[in-house]
Amino acid sequence: MFEKILIANRGEIACRVIKTARKMGIKTVAVYSDADKNALHVDMADEAVHIGPPPANQSYIVIDKIMEAIGKSGAQAVHPGYGFLSENAKFAEALDAAGVAFIGPPKGAIESMGDKITSKKIAQEAGVSTVPGYMGLIEDADEAVKISNDIGYPVMIKASAGGGGKGMRIAWNDEEAREGFQSSKNEAANSFGDDRIFIEKFVTQPRHIEIQVLCDQHGNGVYLHERECSIQRRNQKVVEEAPSPFLDEATRKAMGEQSLALAHAVGYASAGTVEFIVDGDRNFYFLEMNTRLQVEHPVTELITGVDLVEQMIRIANGEPLSIKQEDLKINGWAIENRLYAEDPYRNFLPSIGRLTRYRPPVEGPLGQGIVRNDTGVYEGGEISMYYDPMIAKLCTWGETRGAAIETMRNALDSFEVEGIGHNLPFVAAVMDHPKFVSGDMTTAFIAEEYPDGFEGVTLDEGALKKLAACASAMYRVAEIRRARITGTLGNHERIVGTDWVVKLQDSTFAVTIAADSEGSTVSFDDGTSHRVSSNWTPGDSLAVFEVDGAGLTFKVDKITSGYRLRARGADLKFTILSPRQAELAKLMPEKLPPDTSKMLLCPMPGLVVKVDVAEGDEVQEGQALCTIEAMKMENILRAERKGTVSKINAGAGDSLAVDDVIMEFE
Repeated sequence: MFEKILIANRGEIACRVIKTARKMGIKTVAVYSDADKNALHVDMADEAVHIGPPPANQSYIVIDKIMEAIGKSGAQAVHPGYGFLSENAKFAEALDAAGVAFIGPPKGAIESMGDKITSKKIAQEAGVSTVPGYMGLIEDADEAVKISNDIGYPVMIKASAGGGGKGMRIAWNDEEAREGFQSSKNEAANSFGDDRIFIEKFVTQPRHIEIQVLCDQHGNGVYLHERECSIQRRNQKVVEEAPSPFLDEATRKAMGEQSLALAHAVGYASAGTVEFIVDGDRNFYFLEMNTRLQVEHPVTELITGVDLVEQMIRIANGEPLSIKQEDLKINGWAIENRLYAEDPYRNFLPSIGRLTRYRPPVEGPLGQGIVRNDTGVYEGGEISMYYDPMIAKLCTWGETRGAAIETMRNALDSFEVEGIGHNLPFVAAVMDHPKFVSGDMTTAFIAEEYPDGFEGVTLDEGALKKLAACASAMYRVAEIRRARITGTLGNHERIVGTDWVVKLQDSTFAVTIAADSEGSTVSFDDGTSHRVSSNWTPGDSLAVFEVDGAGLTFKVDKITSGYRLRARGADLKFTILSPRQAELAKLMPEKLPPDTSKMLLCPMPGLVVKVDVAEGDEVQEGQALCTIEAMKMENILRAERKGTVSKINAGAGDSLAVDDVIMEFE
């Protein structure tokens, strides 16, 4: 077995590989850029080697720098993680020439399957059902438009060397095909150093289901069932689960056997994933094969008990698979939510900054399930603009799908992240969405269910009253503490009342609190009441309550005369007043927000790639105004209405912060 391996990656996947290597008694070497000097993976590894400036094309994807790090450390093998150099045949070739083992597939398999155009041709020759498309190289936008018309809209424009949603666009007309072709080429060149593009038919109402395979160097192979990855945004997976709630046993077996046949056809050895589009009649079509470990591999590990990273290391060491197909049963259900540094209230635009609070739920048993959190960050660390915005992969397991979902809900409610925008509220909302709960979803789920973006969760009155009861009990505890402090300082004791008015958004509840040594009974003016109890004390940022005997967990922030509470995707501000204060509050004027309707504000920290208009231009609704690049993704900002550009404050190459004014309109 190898004594030392180098992980040619960063973030949570580097940490994930280090954990398994440590379990196997193998020493690890981390590599890091200037931006990652204090990163978690650097701290976890046995040793670390600096490889250059923050941009990936000057550090993590420079083969020569990784090879130098291998030489310095004396590592015998390299695990590439995913992204970066994980599907780079030249990297595998360089390792082979240096006598260093690649913990991944052979160079030939990477070339055959890692390239989306070549892999589709091989799949067709192997008799695998494929999606109609154009596999030749496309020279320019005009040719892309012509091909798109020949195939028929909608089409998917994809980077040949792509992955992780980078270099992918859906086009529904000629204009979108033209724009999408150029953006895909730019993203592909920046992310993979390869700007080749191909186009295929976009299958409407699809489900994205993939098969995990393991093959050794001795001709043995198994498939570890499927993962459902249909909840996607901009072709990037957000929620994954295993198994799929849609497949039957016959379809699962057919997809698994077909995936193995394809893997054997190219001499595959290592962990790999064959991705399919599956329609409503369970017809499946080959999309691509990812010749690497997938981001969502933990859900497969949770339902099979197989450590995929360990298997990859053993296969690279020349060991035969010890697992037989008949050994691989589906045990329970697993769900993964990807926690991204992106603001769901700003159309999921990237967010960077310092993690002022990062308190994930404790890994291990939770209720009737199990929690696992794969992460590469820590409280006080920085989220950089240079890399993928994923912070963590929160996973839960349960004996049933319902148990896994409920465990995930509770885990999300107790996951504390502050200092940056993040998508925790959104994935919490998905966990409660009827379509997700029923398993009736497609890759269009987010576009269809949140067409205007995510604006938060609106709780029903019953849920609001439970939170109002908790907030009232918390406020009473805080008031008693304040009364005792002022009582010791003064000559009189302030009496804490029992009647309060709780206000939030458009709802107002008059409540009466009757407290005893076991908790409080909070009665509402409509005659209903809730019994609440908790060990919460003022200053705690997480509250765990029992409400009428059932658990309720939420995050707490103190605000003037009340609390900000966050639970199940809802973000609520509770103002708690005495009856007299509530009467006086009605007389206060409403503060209006500033008018920014005639300005284009930068929605995220990023770099201006180009400005499409000039001062004096008249623009139409939906017209492209400028392009901002952040976290390896290009974002086109468009006009919300017709107008005339009066002033442009930024140009190509400028770095902007959130809400910087890019241009103004008459």
